[in-house]
Amino acid sequence: MVKVIGKAILSGNEAIARGAYEAGVHFASAYPGTPSTEILESLALYKEVKAEWAPNEKVAMEVAGGAAIGGAISLCAQKHVGLNVAADPLFSLAYAGVTGALLIITADDSGMHSSQNEQDNRHFARAAKLPLLEPVNSDEALRMTKWALKISHQFDSPVILRTTTRVSHGKGVVTLSEREEIPIYPYKKNFEKYVLMPSNARKLHVVVEERLKKLKELAESSEWNVIEDGDSEIGVITSGVSYNYAKEVFPNATYLKLGFSFPFPMEKVKEFSKKVKKIIIIEEGDDFIEGYVRQLGLSNEIIGKNILPYCGEMLPEVLKEYLLNEKVEKKTINSNHILERPPVLCPGCPHIGIFDAIKKQRLSVAGDIGCYTLAALAPWNAMDTCICMGASISGLSGLMQNPMLTGNNSVAVIGDSTFIHSGITSLIDMVYNNRKGTVVILDNRITAMTGNQQNPTTGLTLQGNNTSQIDLEALVKAIGVKWVKRVNNYNLKETSDALREAREFDGVSVLITSQPCALTEEVKRAKKYPFEIDESKCIACGACLRLGCPAISKGESGKSKIDPVYCIGCGMCAQVCPPKVQAIHKIEKEA
Repeated sequence: MVKVIGKAILSGNEAIARGAYEAGVHFASAYPGTPSTEILESLALYKEVKAEWAPNEKVAMEVAGGAAIGGAISLCAQKHVGLNVAADPLFSLAYAGVTGALLIITADDSGMHSSQNEQDNRHFARAAKLPLLEPVNSDEALRMTKWALKISHQFDSPVILRTTTRVSHGKGVVTLSEREEIPIYPYKKNFEKYVLMPSNARKLHVVVEERLKKLKELAESSEWNVIEDGDSEIGVITSGVSYNYAKEVFPNATYLKLGFSFPFPMEKVKEFSKKVKKIIIIEEGDDFIEGYVRQLGLSNEIIGKNILPYCGEMLPEVLKEYLLNEKVEKKTINSNHILERPPVLCPGCPHIGIFDAIKKQRLSVAGDIGCYTLAALAPWNAMDTCICMGASISGLSGLMQNPMLTGNNSVAVIGDSTFIHSGITSLIDMVYNNRKGTVVILDNRITAMTGNQQNPTTGLTLQGNNTSQIDLEALVKAIGVKWVKRVNNYNLKETSDALREAREFDGVSVLITSQPCALTEEVKRAKKYPFEIDESKCIACGACLRLGCPAISKGESGKSKIDPVYCIGCGMCAQVCPPKVQAIHKIEKEA
């Protein structure tokens, strides 16, 4: 018996990591993405687990899948759109199965707090014919993770665990246990099982269907699918975080709480329907549960997405408004006491330099996923598109099919981590198809947007070990790019001149802007003395304000001022101050 060693308050992501650790996980791989990032960061703290960042989610899934086939207990985590990237190996691993175990985390982002869409990844489980689990809180996240890994090994199947943002980041009390040390299972060659040639895959499809029948039987009796008796007038069927919201609005209702939601427990629903008059189905995302319930042709009145919205979170105020016609008044704040704060790049962000040049050269910009997406906003307004990871380069190729958008007046911008993730093949496409255009790789030497994670360009692994560092210039040249230049993007003239030169090149050009993220330890350790504005010299022309650095603001006199707490001493503001004015200078070092 595993020994209980205490309790802790953990987020859902931390709880999944802890559950994986306690279950004896040997290997884990992921690409960082909110709201899933902390799973691997937390797992990396356990020395017994080999935890790695992969270049992208497809690679993470393939490595974790290979580890599971090889006999390891493994885990692969990603945010919801990351599973799109990993879909190719996901569907094939469903056929191949595992020797050890494989748990696949999809962290969906209901409400789109940090994502470009609001897809419901429960559909992946149904399409791939894999078991699906949905925890409601941190405690269930920990316990489900352990249970899922056992089921994965028992049924020779990957298992999907779906969280949403509130479960991923919300904290709760969990019970901690000792780690169960499980040796890596013996690996045996099995041509018919692991080599997915059509002749083998046809037989494996039959195996998948048979496995699905057994999993359905398990779902019907599972401890995670529970009927909670209450008032017989209203019955609520729900899953995941929506259960918590529903309990707040309908505390006395009878509940069917679905934690093991695919294969769908039809018989459990029939049993539940006999206990209540009206059924309300509450779920974030699509009508996944509702579709199955309506197939049963029950005599109960059923309320679901015919009333509740498909978009956003099923928060208590939403449920009250749509189901009880109660308009919940939002607390108002005296706007006179609070200044508006739109999202902006950080003070001293190195990306400011290149976007200042792009804005002044009035270019069309195919953008990408990263903190630099904020350059689409004022004062830069320097991004036309942002679709998905890596789409800037291939998107630029497509945009230039319009003769008004040429390689001289259009560029693509992409971060170093995103370039490694899925920009390389797009650049190959540009070179291969003889495009003319400029790609700007924003090398801030970290995966900044998700919290400064390491990547193949940084020289360090997730667990802090030294490793080889990708040379972006050598990589780009190996692809066949003839014009490549690296610039210091804090030097505005150097950056602007290099951008013009790149655009004039007759072919594919790559400009690499290179300064570390202002929030990295490297920059914090080397913090420079801040700049200040001499108000007696300032002519209130606004040139420094148009740079967009949030450390600079307009004072009561109408002249600019610099907050010394925010300023990192990059010096870009001094470069835009008119030469005849020179009102901005560095604060002298203290004696």
